[in-house]
Amino acid sequence: MSSVTIIHSIAVTALLIIIAFAILKGIYNVFFHPLSAIPGPCAKSYNHFSKDMARFIYSVHKFDKSEYYKSLVTNNNDHAMTTLEHAPHSVRRKGYAPHYVPANLAKFQPEMHEPMLELVNNVTNIGGKASIECLTLFRNLMVDVLVSTSYGYRIHAVKKWATDNEDPLSTAISDFPKRGILRSVVPSWAWNVVCRIPVARWRQLCDSDKIMAEFVSERVYQARTEINSGRLDESSETTPLLHRLLKHRYSSTGQMMPDSDIISEAMGHMIAGSDTSSISLSYFLWELSRRPDVAAKLQTELDEAMPNAHVIPDISVLQSLPYLNAFIKEGLRIYSAAPSPLERVVPQSSTKSSEGFDLMGFELPPGTVVATQAWSMHHQPGSAERLARMQQNMMPFGTGSRVCGGQNLAQIMLKVMVAAMARNFDVVAPAETNEKSMDIKDSFVIFPSAMECKLIFNPRSL
Repeated sequence: MSSVTIIHSIAVTALLIIIAFAILKGIYNVFFHPLSAIPGPCAKSYNHFSKDMARFIYSVHKFDKSEYYKSLVTNNNDHAMTTLEHAPHSVRRKGYAPHYVPANLAKFQPEMHEPMLELVNNVTNIGGKASIECLTLFRNLMVDVLVSTSYGYRIHAVKKWATDNEDPLSTAISDFPKRGILRSVVPSWAWNVVCRIPVARWRQLCDSDKIMAEFVSERVYQARTEINSGRLDESSETTPLLHRLLKHRYSSTGQMMPDSDIISEAMGHMIAGSDTSSISLSYFLWELSRRPDVAAKLQTELDEAMPNAHVIPDISVLQSLPYLNAFIKEGLRIYSAAPSPLERVVPQSSTKSSEGFDLMGFELPPGTVVATQAWSMHHQPGSAERLARMQQNMMPFGTGSRVCGGQNLAQIMLKVMVAAMARNFDVVAPAETNEKSMDIKDSFVIFPSAMECKLIFNPRSL
C-alpha cells in the first residue's frame, strides 16, 4: 500500500470518527443531557424569561460570573470585570466607585470639554471635504478623556489624530479585545508560538496588553512619587482615579491595594470605556445622517441650549434637554455597545433549590451557565405594552450588582459628544457607509461589519 493511500485512509477514518462523535453528541444533547427538556429560543413559553428571572440571577442572589471573562484579564492579573466571585468584586469596587458618582464626575468637565472642542476644531478644518473614520476618531477622544480623568495626565491622542500620528496607547486599547478573543480560543502554547511571527502589526496586537501595562505602570510610579514627596496638590477639587486607588485599603484585609491590582484595574477601565462609547456614538451619528427629521429636532433644541457652538454647557444643562436625552436613550437601546450574554454560573447550592436552580420549572444543575443579554431585552417584538416595558428592560450597561461601574461617565460623555457634534455639523454618509457596511457584528462589543464607520461632517452656518 502506497503512502498516499495510507494517508487517504487515515484522513477518511478521522473524518468518520469526527462525524460519528458529532452524531452521538447530538443524540446525547437532544435526549439525555440534563438540560434537554428546556425549550429552545424560539419556543413561545421561553419568551417571558426576562425581567423577573434576570433580577433573581443578577441582583437578588448575585450568581458569580463564568470563566469566559478570564479572557479579558489585564497584565496577567484580575480587575473588577474579570473577578468572577461576587464578594471579592464588591471589595474591589469600593476602591473606584466614588470616582464615578455624578457629583465627582461633574468636577472633571474641563477635562472632558477641552479634547471635545479640540476635536470639533480639527473636524471643522476638514470642512466636509473628506469622510472621516469615526471609530478611530472617537476612540482617541475617549482615550484622552479617560487618561486625563484617571491619571491627571494628558496624552493628546486627538491632537495626534489630527496630524496623522498614531497614538500607541489608543491602538493598544483597540487591539486588546481582539487579543483576548484570540487567546480564549487557542491553547497557551499555540498563542506563544504565533506571537513570535515577525510581522510588525501582528506583534503590536500581541503586545497590546504589555503596551498598556507599561503606560499605566509609569503613571503609578509618577503618582506615588508625587504623593510621597508631598508635591501632590491636596487642595485640588479633582482627585484622579489612580490617586484614589493608591490610597485605597481593601476592607477585607485592611491592606493597601498592591500595584499589580492597581495597574490591572486602571487598564480594565481604559479598555471598558473607550471603544464602547466610540462605537455607540458612531452609530448614533450614522443614524443622524439617515434621519434628517431627527437631526433637525435635535439641532433646534441644541441651538437654543448652546447659543455659542464652541462652548459646551454644564452637564446639568445637557441633562435637562428632553430630545437629546431621548435620542441617546433610544440609541443605547438599539446600539448598545455590549449587547452580548452576561454569563453567570448556577452555584453549588441555591436558596431556590437544594439541587440546582429552578428556571421556570426546569431544573438547572450546579455549574450550568445562564445568561441574558441586552440585545434581546432591547428588541422585543412590538405590542401595546412595549413602551411600558422599555424602561424596566433597558440594560445597555449590564444589570444587577455587576453593572458597569463607569456608566455615569459614559452617559455624560455621550451627551457631550452628541451635543457638540450635532450643534456644529450636519452629518452625511458617503456611499461606502450603508446598511451593509454598518451591519452589526457581535464580538462581545459590537462592530460594523466593515470594521469602520466613515462619515462626512459639513460645518453648519452658526
